[in-house]
Amino acid sequence: MTVVARKEYVAVPRDRVENFNGKQLVFISWDHHLLLSAPIMFCLLPQATFGELIESHLLPLLQADPDTAALDWSKVEWLKEGQPWVPDFEASLAANGIGHKEQLRMHTPGLNTVCAVN
Repeated sequence: MTVVARKEYVAVPRDRVENFNGKQLVFISWDHHLLLSAPIMFCLLPQATFGELIESHLLPLLQADPDTAALDWSKVEWLKEGQPWVPDFEASLAANGIGHKEQLRMHTPGLNTVCAVN
């Protein structure tokens, strides 16, 4: 359905990186794990390491999923911009090429206790 405005509509996006005081948004989703039905959003400094993101921020939120205890981070398959990607856990988010509002997806073959699909 078309919309007709009575005057010019100017949208001002509020989620630009300039509005986060040096931090950026990063989204992570865990494929085939329905306890996490949507990507989890983090607000972090670009200088934070990828390992810090996982250990200090993501891992505590994954504890509700029964597969968390069996996670082997070296076997996680990552997607960035829909393409296979291998993160450097010691490097910063910026050095890993993770920008503002980036969505990362993790896939863990063999771990699917909540969803019957692998």
